[in-house]
Amino acid sequence: MNKVFKALADPTRRQVLALLKDGPLTAGELADHFDVSKPTMSAHFTVLREADLIESSKNGKSVVYCLKLSVLEEALAGFAELLGIQAKAPKGAHHAATILSNQKAKR
Repeated sequence: MNKVFKALADPTRRQVLALLKDGPLTAGELADHFDVSKPTMSAHFTVLREADLIESSKNGKSVVYCLKLSVLEEALAGFAELLGIQAKAPKGAHHAATILSNQKAKR
């Protein structure tokens, strides 16, 4: 769980995840959205891969990245459990958002 939250701590990495929510993109397509060097983007991809939030595959000369949402959902559910938050939410892409929305509504 620590690797996931470390990966989420950076706004660039959060934006990469947001871009991937609509489907796989190449490293170049992702990098086009940011004003950073290739080595910096590569470092961001490495952190996200090590946290198991994205996976990569080769397609010719391109590296294609896709989102592994289930890992993010598990980390957020584990964090909610750690805080004693109990929320019943549907499985799938909206699971983590539902947990956070339920908690905000209780405030």
